[in-house]
Amino acid sequence: MPRPASPRRDTRATSPTGSRPASRGARAAAGGRDILLHGAATARECLRAGLLDEMELQLIPVLLGQGRRLFEDMPPDHIELEPLRALDGPDALHLRYRVRSEA
Repeated sequence: MPRPASPRRDTRATSPTGSRPASRGARAAAGGRDILLHGAATARECLRAGLLDEMELQLIPVLLGQGRRLFEDMPPDHIELEPLRALDGPDALHLRYRVRSEA
């Protein structure tokens, strides 16, 4: 018997002060270590603000039919992703890029 569809919950979390102040707080708390963030909306906001040094993407061959697009509604500025590493796993492709912006 198929399970009933569950209502979609919005699980976005945002900083009321924006990505720059949140980034400063995260950097202070990390004490020089790397800061990791997850989710297309958060990554897109930080990419727009010029706060990302690197991006790591996991490509998994599953079509979910919904979700947020990572590069949707980006500004017309030129942002280049320089490939650093590509690892082919049994269930995913792991890609790491350096973020380079031309001002």
